This record gives sequence, structure tokens and C-alpha cells, in this order.
Amino acid sequence: PIMIGVITHHWAQAEKLQEAKTILDGNGVAQSQAPGFGTRQTMISIADPTQISTLVTWESSEVYDQWRASDARKKAMAGAELLWSRNTESERFNME
Repeated sequence: PIMIGVITHHWAQAEKLQEAKTILDGNGVAQSQAPGFGTRQTMISIADPTQISTLVTWESSEVYDQWRASDARKKAMAGAELLWSRNTESERFNME
């Protein structure tokens, strides 16, 4: 199967930046324990330090969908919607 990469962009409210980083780091720990998880990189935009982007690889779209629907993800991201200054954007890619 082709591995996928998921790039997700988050824009934190400036006054909640540390809180946003903390919740995303916790989400990364939870992801790393999920079936089908590959790797995760966190990137902070140079132009806009409130933009936190992640690149996470998964064995397949199916296992990523399972993660997205999981109780572990709900728990890790509880309250996160209060931290963002705009909607999160996410896109899936085939890894080559």
C-alpha cells in the first residue's frame, strides 16, 4: 500500500500560542501510539509564528480515518477549537 502524508495547518490565537503548541504536542504523542502511524514533523512558519503546521505519515487513508474518528484523538484535541484564530486546513498526499 502507498503511505500517505497529511499536512495540517493550524493558526493559533497569539495569546494562546503556547497552549496551542502544548495541545498539538499531546496530539502527536497520542498519534504515535495509533495503529498505522509513521512519522510526524512539526513546523512553525517563519513569516507567521502563530502558524503551526504538521506533516504526519500514515500507512493508508483508512488508518488515518480510523485515527480521526478515535476516542484518543477526541481526548487529545479536547478544547483545541478554542485556540485557533481561523479554520484548520488539512490535505492528504501520496508519499513517493
